[in-house]
Amino acid sequence: MKKTLIILSLLISFTNAHSITIDNIIASAQSMWKQQGVVPDFSLTDTNGTIHTDESTKGKYLVVNFWATWCPPCLKEIPAFVEFYENNKDTVLILGLDYEQADKQAIADFTDAFMVNYPIVLFDEKNGPQFDNFGQVVGMPTTYIYDPEGLLVDLKMGEMDIESLQQAVSN
Repeated sequence: MKKTLIILSLLISFTNAHSITIDNIIASAQSMWKQQGVVPDFSLTDTNGTIHTDESTKGKYLVVNFWATWCPPCLKEIPAFVEFYENNKDTVLILGLDYEQADKQAIADFTDAFMVNYPIVLFDEKNGPQFDNFGQVVGMPTTYIYDPEGLLVDLKMGEMDIESLQQAVSN
């Protein structure tokens, strides 16, 4: 009888543990990150040598997208970012933070192939510590969207589409 009760209690515990879904985890993480609420202090140098800071980005929507070349959803969302930036570059700045150790020339070839028209920031000894200022990235892609005053208006773990980007800057 004791063995049956132990097995039953373990089975119930196991079932309850698996009732937590990825969506629950993402919602919990988004809630935690949204509590930060404002664009952090940062200074990032893109592949063209331009320095972007929390001060220099004020007055525009700031879209910070953590991505990597080995990430299929990251690659799938790039055309949406390219189109969105082309249509909104007067009011929006996208920073593509390449979250991998990568050769600058390899990333330049990659972004040329995808016709990326927004600044790309490489993870290196200078930029890498600045990536952490936005919070811990637990999955990719991860995108933070801040309004022109620097308030976080949207956060998404997973692929972004152009409709979601447009909605975030129209609120």
